[in-house]
Amino acid sequence: MAKIAIITDSNSGITQAQAQSMGLYVLPMPFMIHEENYFEDINLTQEEFYQRLAKGEDVVTSQPSPDSVMELWDKVLKEHDQIVHIPMSSGLSGSCQSAIMLSEEYEGRVQVVNNQRISVTQRQSALDALMLAEKGMDAVQIKNALEADKYNSSIYIMLDTLYYLKKGGRITPAAAALGTLLKLKPVLQIQGERLDAFAKARTVSQGKAMMINAIRNDMKNRFGGVDKDRIRLQVVHSNNLEAAQIWKAELQEEFPGFEIHIDSLSLSVACHIGPGSLAVACTKNIT
Repeated sequence: MAKIAIITDSNSGITQAQAQSMGLYVLPMPFMIHEENYFEDINLTQEEFYQRLAKGEDVVTSQPSPDSVMELWDKVLKEHDQIVHIPMSSGLSGSCQSAIMLSEEYEGRVQVVNNQRISVTQRQSALDALMLAEKGMDAVQIKNALEADKYNSSIYIMLDTLYYLKKGGRITPAAAALGTLLKLKPVLQIQGERLDAFAKARTVSQGKAMMINAIRNDMKNRFGGVDKDRIRLQVVHSNNLEAAQIWKAELQEEFPGFEIHIDSLSLSVACHIGPGSLAVACTKNIT
């Protein structure tokens, strides 16, 4: 049986320490701040990131360099026969397509998964890949299974501020000013490869109700029913842990019996939406 290594990137929310304990590898995503390079969870912590964001510093994300990707692959392949590499969604970054191109040099030993995941849903894909490898699947079989499962997840994110969407050019200054005046709490959704507007809430409680209704609707109409044995629930936040813990408790009342994982949003996503966000995600168990 081939010895399979699972690699994902830090957009999954998996830290370097967690990766080591879980038995997988995490490629850190790069940032540029004042023309200096930083790497998530290497020389840029969550606390430092939000401190610099609060100061108004420009934080720019970028793709991992080809050298950094291939250096990690070469290192891992010294001890493994094959690699399953799970980058962030190809719809949100070019890093997936770049990895696919680089993998052509490895004669099939590196399989890059394009399954449109990010944050906790990407994390779940890495865990699923580990489980499939333990069952004896090779890299190609794992890639095919994950890609066949790619639309079986949803994320809904309620933002605390429109400032970072405006700063990134994703909404106009006029729309941001009006939204701020009306104290709107926009709710975004990630399904498949797209990050889209979903709804506009006037209050946090209204936004939470919208997200609960949306995730319940997905469970019923896309994932076969509200079933704790079929579906995993996750809570994600950006520098908002106390509120996230309250949100988790509220979701447990709505969905009794579900185990709910709570995690921080990866920094490469947080820099586009800012601090204070709350999200709920679900993934259907892979079969």
